[in-house]
Amino acid sequence: MLARLADTADWINEWIGRALAWLTLAMVLITFLIVVLRYGFDWGAIAMQESVLYLHALVFMGGAAYTLRHNDHVRVDIFYQRLSPRGRAWVDLLGTLVLLLPFCVFMLWSGLPYVLKSWALLEGSQEAGGLPLVFVLKSYILLLPLLLLLQGLSLAVRQLAMLGGWRP
Repeated sequence: MLARLADTADWINEWIGRALAWLTLAMVLITFLIVVLRYGFDWGAIAMQESVLYLHALVFMGGAAYTLRHNDHVRVDIFYQRLSPRGRAWVDLLGTLVLLLPFCVFMLWSGLPYVLKSWALLEGSQEAGGLPLVFVLKSYILLLPLLLLLQGLSLAVRQLAMLGGWRP
């Protein structure tokens, strides 16, 4: 059952990460369009500029778990690279249990009231012509810890399996 949970978490974060990669392309194209319209036609739209901000936030907040899944996060591995696979599993497991999971719980606990308040107000842009979706943007604050929590649990299950000598 734990193996199925780990596989599901991996699948979810893999799917989200691949979808977000396409949003990166959209972000680049919208930015290009903004520049062409501003400097070529002396026309600009606040909503288009804000849409790039929304996409940028979504790519980073949603992509963190994908990065963790592929072990591509920043790491100072002066000692880690010299450890055996079992030693690396211990470091990853302890890092997940002591640092990652508490951080995710803290972010959820501290971010939830902030996001709920924004939803209660249906908060919109303060700029004239801006997007009326600031409450959606602030919801990304909860997306990061939820996806990281899911991926952290998958990582912990896999490290426990490695340390226990069984394969999920």
